[in-house]
Amino acid sequence: MKHKPELPFATTSSKYYALVLLTIVYACNFIDRQLLAILQESIKADLLLSDGQLGLLAGFAFALFYVTAGIPIARWADRSNRRNIVAGALFLWSFMTAISGFVQNYAQLLAARIGVGIGEAGGSPPSHSIISDIFPPEKRAGAMGFYSMGVNIGILFGFLLGGWLNEFFGWRVAFMVVGAPGILLAVVVRFTLREPTRGMAENRLASDKSVPLGQVLALLWSRRSFRHMALGAALNAFCGYSIASWTASFMIRSHGMSTGELGTWLALISGLCGAIGVFLGGMVADRLGQKDQRWYMWVPAAASVVCIPFMALVYLTDHAYLALLFAVVPGLLHNVYLGSTLATTHSLVGLRMRAVASAILFFILNLIGLGLGPLLVGLLSDHLQVQWGDHSLRQAMLYLLPAVMTWSTLHFVLAGRNLRQDIADAPD
Repeated sequence: MKHKPELPFATTSSKYYALVLLTIVYACNFIDRQLLAILQESIKADLLLSDGQLGLLAGFAFALFYVTAGIPIARWADRSNRRNIVAGALFLWSFMTAISGFVQNYAQLLAARIGVGIGEAGGSPPSHSIISDIFPPEKRAGAMGFYSMGVNIGILFGFLLGGWLNEFFGWRVAFMVVGAPGILLAVVVRFTLREPTRGMAENRLASDKSVPLGQVLALLWSRRSFRHMALGAALNAFCGYSIASWTASFMIRSHGMSTGELGTWLALISGLCGAIGVFLGGMVADRLGQKDQRWYMWVPAAASVVCIPFMALVYLTDHAYLALLFAVVPGLLHNVYLGSTLATTHSLVGLRMRAVASAILFFILNLIGLGLGPLLVGLLSDHLQVQWGDHSLRQAMLYLLPAVMTWSTLHFVLAGRNLRQDIADAPD
């Protein structure tokens, strides 16, 4: 007697295996991305770089290729096997991270980081699409929040491993050791993760017709809630990426901390606390959003308001450990927006638009947040160098980050105004 084949993700355990595996992949994404932040003072001294060059390396050059590659890869993911795309992307960015340890000059390191950016562009949009097909709308922000913990788990291990490996073995070994495991994980993804049926969680049947990019762009642009939400997320990311890229350098220059001790502190603050915040943020948004969908925007707005005074206090205090304690609150709350914005974006579009919609959101978020945040902080720090010396970076972050976070809050509040109607008008 023949047994009926088991449907993909028919069991709860299979759904959560996929979610956990994709979260680990996302953590590798940010380990490899974040590693540069804790190593950059050593790299700066070795390769004789300026803060502007470091900002370009960590920010704009990486982001430009990351966002440019993201949309065509997402288009491919909306009509092809997303599991294979994630596995291939993971292999590429891990390999490029590992070979960063062999570079001999700034141009070679820049090229390697561009390779990391292109690889990482293929990670999130296909993963977002898979998660939305596994989890229904009322659980989606929580699932996206869990997935988004990969950001903070990656930051945790990037700071922790990078800090201690750099202290004992140097920055080159740190790149090689951290990049290698992702190559093995790519094999695990390829042979153990199953490809879900599109629309499975909502019992909807996806059309076989590919949706033109222009149609997805036009749909999202027509939604006032998306325009404000995307800008709010991008400005929030401006602060988050600037903090992630420059806090280690700030603490080393202004407070004289070693990379090992500092890496441990930042792993706990940005990694552990951030993971808790982003997961709980998605769960809270799902819970409150069942009563009023505007909570999907109000939750990140409230989190941003709480962050602002503590962000300023980090740079105003002259005591290293007090600065780190103040940093706990922004560390806990500044990524709360991720689960809500990703889930909301998918609620605004059709089934075969989700990977591209994620890529468009990430294009805006990363071009402004990752591209401009670290770069503008670095350039302003260079500009303030004559006046402030070693404390120029502290002043640059104090001038920029609380103001930008305030701006972000305003857009999340405005996004909530039209959200309910825009979700109701979403296509199949």
